[in-house]
Amino acid sequence: MTEYESLSVTNNSSRQFLSFILAGEEYATDILKVQEIRDWTHATIVPNSPDYVEGVTNLRGQIIPIINLRTRFSLPSDDNLKNRIVIVLNVDDGHRTRLMGLLVDAFAETYDINDYEIKTAPSKISVIDDEFIIGLASANEKMLILLDVDELLTSQELTPTVNDNVA
Repeated sequence: MTEYESLSVTNNSSRQFLSFILAGEEYATDILKVQEIRDWTHATIVPNSPDYVEGVTNLRGQIIPIINLRTRFSLPSDDNLKNRIVIVLNVDDGHRTRLMGLLVDAFAETYDINDYEIKTAPSKISVIDDEFIIGLASANEKMLILLDVDELLTSQELTPTVNDNVA
């Protein structure tokens, strides 16, 4: 191996992503953001919250909002899903870190993805706002949509009531 080859190998950094299924597509988020994965149990409804906020739940004494990602992305609901999960995430809004839950259809797997494998997503190709997508990556012959959960879960669409008073 030449000095140049050695340098290029050591500069390739990779990140781990946890993937999940949502309406038949595979999405992923940085695994360092994941606190835990829980079975879905119904949440306590919060009046006047956006339709994609399923409610709040108590996680070892901490009240966390649960965001229904199907509703958040305007995907059709599926009442036949039996084993939905909540991915509890540490979300950083730039001022503080707090826990929030994403209600998704199922856990898929984890992937190691090199930074150079992450490609910019074409603009306006998805029901998901471009600002919420880190990029696209191929893994095991599948295309993963990599989500920026900090942007997704701290967007202005989440009402101050949910952000400041609940979590």
